[in-house]
Amino acid sequence: MEHYLLVRILHGAPGVLLLLGVLAHAFMLFKAQRANDAALLARKLRVTLLFSLPAFAVLALSLPLSGYWLVDSAGWPLGQAWLLAGSVLYGVMMLLGLLLAGRLAAWRALGDAPAPTALGRLCLIYAALILVLLIAIMALMGAKPA
Repeated sequence: MEHYLLVRILHGAPGVLLLLGVLAHAFMLFKAQRANDAALLARKLRVTLLFSLPAFAVLALSLPLSGYWLVDSAGWPLGQAWLLAGSVLYGVMMLLGLLLAGRLAAWRALGDAPAPTALGRLCLIYAALILVLLIAIMALMGAKPA
């Protein structure tokens, strides 16, 4: 396999996995909340906090490294505006990820008590904003950085 193609795959796969994973977890938690089963929701939140969020963090943290490797392999010049836009979008996405993790931990701490609707709505808003930022970052990275 050609080196450049391998780097493109190593950079694209985490982005797609991150996007699909956030979508799947948002749907899963929404569906569990609609079922009004506190035990099911607590189990899904525990799995999300223990396994999924750390995996998503590793995937998200790998994107700048593999992106730099990809751009360096291609020999593309990195413009300052392109770098600044990508860095700002990435920083906001990571901040929203931390806020989402905190809200999910607060939701899990409630135990069997019913969660306020505002908490669920806030988690959904954070997840939607993360998805929008992921798509924006993918669009920015898909454009030739000149």
